[in-house]
Amino acid sequence: MLSDYRLFTADEANDRLGEPIMNIPFSNRITGVQPSAIREILKLSSDPAIISFAAGNPSEDAFPVEAVQKITEEILTEHPIAALQYSLTEGYPALRQTLKNRMLEKGIGREEEEILVMSGAQQGIELATKCLVNEGDVVICEDPSFVGALNTFRSYGAKLVGVEMEHDGIHLAKLEQALKENPNTKLIYLIPTFQNPSGITTSLEKRKACYELAKQYGVMILEDNPYSDLRTEGEEVAPIKTFDDEGIVIYCGTFSKILSPGLRVGYVMVNKELAAKMTVAKQTCDVHSTILSQMICERFLNTVDFDRHLEGLRTIYRHKKNLMLEEMDKCFPQDVISYTRPEGGLFIWCTFKGDVDSADFAKQAVLQKIAVVPGAAFLADDTQKSNSFRMNFSTPKDEDIVGGVETLAEIIRSYVK
Repeated sequence: MLSDYRLFTADEANDRLGEPIMNIPFSNRITGVQPSAIREILKLSSDPAIISFAAGNPSEDAFPVEAVQKITEEILTEHPIAALQYSLTEGYPALRQTLKNRMLEKGIGREEEEILVMSGAQQGIELATKCLVNEGDVVICEDPSFVGALNTFRSYGAKLVGVEMEHDGIHLAKLEQALKENPNTKLIYLIPTFQNPSGITTSLEKRKACYELAKQYGVMILEDNPYSDLRTEGEEVAPIKTFDDEGIVIYCGTFSKILSPGLRVGYVMVNKELAAKMTVAKQTCDVHSTILSQMICERFLNTVDFDRHLEGLRTIYRHKKNLMLEEMDKCFPQDVISYTRPEGGLFIWCTFKGDVDSADFAKQAVLQKIAVVPGAAFLADDTQKSNSFRMNFSTPKDEDIVGGVETLAEIIRSYVK
């Protein structure tokens, strides 16, 4: 009856907001997945007083706002219905063809393979996992590795086996040992170029060796390649996909680092059989990626001087990377800490030479208004302690790089006394 109901007062409503409605029986696949440490740290670093070396965002100077604005206006004037209507699950045909042509020109992939457009490369990782990995299957990954991919594998009940990194990529002998010990391995997940979080680039010899091991043990490689266009030093190294003559490499690319992460456009190149399954899997997820964003990307590739745009990005990031490394060389106690010197990408990986828990160090840094990401977040076994942490140079302004590194150096000195 209506008499049994009443409106809560404002105070009563506020009091009840924190009460759980019910004991929700979450699925097994999500119960064991923890929030991304990076996202949690970014919440803390939303404080404008905090200098954040924790993010992986493009620099504010890197966005081609005027070009995107002009292209968007043209699309909505010339093709408004196509830009706002449902579209193909596989992706905007003109974009798929443009991407395929560009990749084949670079020797990446084969004519008979398919390009599928994703809502960011993260979705490519997720759909590949969904199609290939059963609960209890093994995914071998670099240790450390990208936390977004690791959480995807965990969400499907995969067993993660981390293989340590060397200065030139994954440790090959330990990779083969992991393959021998885990016959139910379904994927080897690799970020060969300017790896996240370490910044390490895998040598050509190791890339070829990883591919041969995958063939030998009947395992697919998931090659995540979001950073290769951001090379600021050294010679380009061919992706693993360039010598994939059997279609066992799933190649993930993205526009997030070279155009805009907010557009949410990524892509995969895969063999036709897997492409068909990933298309069905995508239909159960989001039907198709945002068509307006895809049209913007396609027109940007074909009407803007893209090579000049990339060189502009490289100039920005070369300056920021060199500035951070120069300040670290000047301020960090070299007997206490070491760090990678990447030839591109967005990240520098720092490692204490002693027994230091970087999670505790990161907490101390936040108290001093500096945000870094502790290394345990990137480990296959994230319950382990790590004496490493990740720093990002693309997001902070120059003055924040200088001031932030100086402050961080003071924290490092006080922390190891």
